Amino acid sequence: MKKMIGFVVAAALLSLNSTANAAAPFTLKSKTFADGAILPTKFGGNVPGNANCLGTNASPQLSWSNVPEGTKSLVFFMVDPEGRLGAGVNHWVAYGVPPARGSFAKDEIAQAPVGFVGGKSTQGLNHYMGPCTPPNTTYHHYVFVVIATDLEPDALPAGLTREEILPKLAGHGKGVSGLVARFKHPD
Repeated sequence: MKKMIGFVVAAALLSLNSTANAAAPFTLKSKTFADGAILPTKFGGNVPGNANCLGTNASPQLSWSNVPEGTKSLVFFMVDPEGRLGAGVNHWVAYGVPPARGSFAKDEIAQAPVGFVGGKSTQGLNHYMGPCTPPNTTYHHYVFVVIATDLEPDALPAGLTREEILPKLAGHGKGVSGLVARFKHPD
């Protein structure tokens, strides 16, 4: 019996030691909004003549930590899966981001790409485009995703859509993290 108790205690201590030495998870965060929280109206799109776009197109601050070992570049998407009546809207596509960069400041990704390769959003833009939800709808969920890859920052040409990038990532992913913001037309 003593041997069995000793074995259980040793296994528990080994388990605790392994957990303590495990790497922290790859994480995407924002000082602008908490995961699952409402994105303020000013972060909505600003398209003259479009009554659904009532914001200033300010872009949120984003930061990442604990990038997986072997990561050479990061890929970012912001997707509204409820947009276009369920067909989805890609609001931001960016890649070639050096992992050591650590963050994007508020409003930084709403401009022409600096420090990242601009892909092509559903709106045909190479930078962030804020939400433009129609009135009389429930909250849409805006999913920010960061993918750690072993691709060199200049491996992919500018102007790729999310759908064009995904197959190119096959076998190159090192980790992924996400963050969700909710947004709706202020009616």
